[in-house]
Amino acid sequence: MNDFNNYFTMKESNVINYAMSQLDYFAQDAVLSCKEIGDGNLNYVFRVVDENTQQSLIIKQAGPVARISDEFKVSPDRNRIESEILKIEYDLAPGLVPQIYKYDAVMNCCVMEDLSDHEILRTALLKHKQFPLFAEHISTFMVNTLLLTTDVVLNHKAKKQQVKDFINPDLCEITEDLVYTEPFYDCPRNDVFAPLLPFVKEYLWEDEALLLETAKLKFEFMSNAQSLIHGDLHTGSIFVKPDSTKVIDPEFAFYGPAGYDVGNVIANLIFAYVNADSVMEEGTEKERQKDWLISTIQDIIDLFKEKFLETWAASATDKCAAYKGFDQYYLEMILRDTAGVAGLELCRRTLGLAHVKDITSIADHAARARAEKMCIVMGKRFIMERHNMKGGADFVKVIAAAGEVYSR
Repeated sequence: MNDFNNYFTMKESNVINYAMSQLDYFAQDAVLSCKEIGDGNLNYVFRVVDENTQQSLIIKQAGPVARISDEFKVSPDRNRIESEILKIEYDLAPGLVPQIYKYDAVMNCCVMEDLSDHEILRTALLKHKQFPLFAEHISTFMVNTLLLTTDVVLNHKAKKQQVKDFINPDLCEITEDLVYTEPFYDCPRNDVFAPLLPFVKEYLWEDEALLLETAKLKFEFMSNAQSLIHGDLHTGSIFVKPDSTKVIDPEFAFYGPAGYDVGNVIANLIFAYVNADSVMEEGTEKERQKDWLISTIQDIIDLFKEKFLETWAASATDKCAAYKGFDQYYLEMILRDTAGVAGLELCRRTLGLAHVKDITSIADHAARARAEKMCIVMGKRFIMERHNMKGGADFVKVIAAAGEVYSR
């Protein structure tokens, strides 16, 4: 029996002991089973179930290095950040994040609600499922967690204290490298699909105008402590079922540009669109899936705008925030960043170290090359034309144009 007074990386048997000795959750006569279910790049995720009652929970442990590579030395403090962020998000966006039961600073783990009755959104979209309430849910989550943590609403000293509390240099460094820097030069850590290498070199790496814009975006990311952002809000960080959406894994959270979260959601829905376009058989089902994804992307942007302005009117406390036109200016700044980040994400998930199954699961090499070119073309356009992205229709036009260029 472990005493859990000193950190070690737990195995499934250790987690069972931990659940029985450190948590007041299961009955004393519980018969516990445990399975490690994590498929992410950083942490170990264990599902613990009482075989008698089917009562269950999740225990997530952070180690000193990333699972994806020992090159990434990351502070286990990210689990403290994740636990505290989820509690804040639970208050700001009730029902849209899992409940946290405990954070253990010694074992660097958090204990939370089990969402096994949900499905990871990326997995569901790869099965070409639809979730009509998703745009409504995710737009509410983003408005509530992003706007309500800004200087527009919070006391400025309280907000600055949160900036201090949630500084996250190790994981920010990963983002700065993998999202903003490495995809835009011939970095040894990149993983470029071989048939695309000449195209990527000419279209991205040798385009000085594009490189300048990525530099601007990188330094905005590093210096704009605007909102308490999730920091990794892709379709692999969202659980869904038809009537429910739950956002998980905010370990990359810190105070950064609000558009970073919105742009990540949009880009990863575009990956789902490109996947459907590439692998589904021609016909009604394919067109229905593509139409739903396009309408969802447009709805997320437009619902975000609508709810943002309504929440601003109801919640803004700073006197200057009431000046005529400032709310619209502020919103347009976020939409600009949203487009820029969507472009970065489309490029980095196609070329960099951390790919997405939406693209890598496309078995036909010609279809995959076409899909990756679509993503890169859209990505570059979102970056270069981000100042023109004012509403959902503007984002959809970029997607439609890429589809026309690379139509079958």
